[in-house]
Amino acid sequence: MARSDDQGEVALTFFLPPPELKPFITAVYHMNVGGSGRGQNSAVRDWLHPEWANLRVSTSGQLMAGIGTEDPQPMPRMVMTGPTSRTINFVAPPGRTWGIGILPLGWARLVDAAANLYADRSVDVERDPALAHLKPLGRLEDKAPLEEERDRIFAMLKPLLATPHRREDDIVRAQQALIDPACATVAQLAQSLSMTTRTLERFSCEAFGFSPQLLLRRQRFLRSLAQFMLDPSMHWIDTLDPQYYDQSQFTRDFKRFMGMAPRDYARLPHPVLGAAAHARKAIVGEAVQVLHKPESAPDAD
Repeated sequence: MARSDDQGEVALTFFLPPPELKPFITAVYHMNVGGSGRGQNSAVRDWLHPEWANLRVSTSGQLMAGIGTEDPQPMPRMVMTGPTSRTINFVAPPGRTWGIGILPLGWARLVDAAANLYADRSVDVERDPALAHLKPLGRLEDKAPLEEERDRIFAMLKPLLATPHRREDDIVRAQQALIDPACATVAQLAQSLSMTTRTLERFSCEAFGFSPQLLLRRQRFLRSLAQFMLDPSMHWIDTLDPQYYDQSQFTRDFKRFMGMAPRDYARLPHPVLGAAAHARKAIVGEAVQVLHKPESAPDAD
């Protein structure tokens, strides 16, 4: 199944993974800047919200990106971005890019390294020893039909995601608790997992990249931002998650995660994220990756 959104200079196509891969990745997506025949000489710029890990492969054109306050820098052709707690300011020239949205359970199976070692970082897959086994995913072709390349990606991912991780049940239960709006405190999260807060702290950094407190704060922020991305005509006060005491608390979170005030963000064009929110909502069921509902891995045969 695929969903395309064409915003003039940007064409986005999302593909839902087959059932056996759904516990590990949210979607495979293709971005074509200049793909509609308009804006072919201009790069597009946008500000990506915090999310789980992503693997991106540029088959033409070179992305530029900076995390948080960093100025956009040229990205490797094959780049892994770990889980993020800050915006990614990116510039996409005319060209094509494939992306794979990686859930925490997918990270545990795909990367033999703690998530916090890659948190708020982008690394060259072809130069990182811990990611060397992912290099075959870079053998994508700019001229091949999208459906053909999609099937190649899924076929390459299956063996890479075949080996279970020792803490899969804890990862899924923790993510299920994180997306529950009723889970508002670290104590509640620890209780739902039958962990001490100290154990939860270590586990959270290893599996998710950040402390439990920051993850809960990120969740409530993104629940609010997702509503705005789907309907930019909304006033911020109408998007606030029930966990917020008032708008000033939300504004502080917005500046922490996006590096700017809500009003400034609303004034900026969002040629990529606006299209992505609607396409993701239609195919995956959530406008942003972090709100994706986790699934347990299927039992081994």
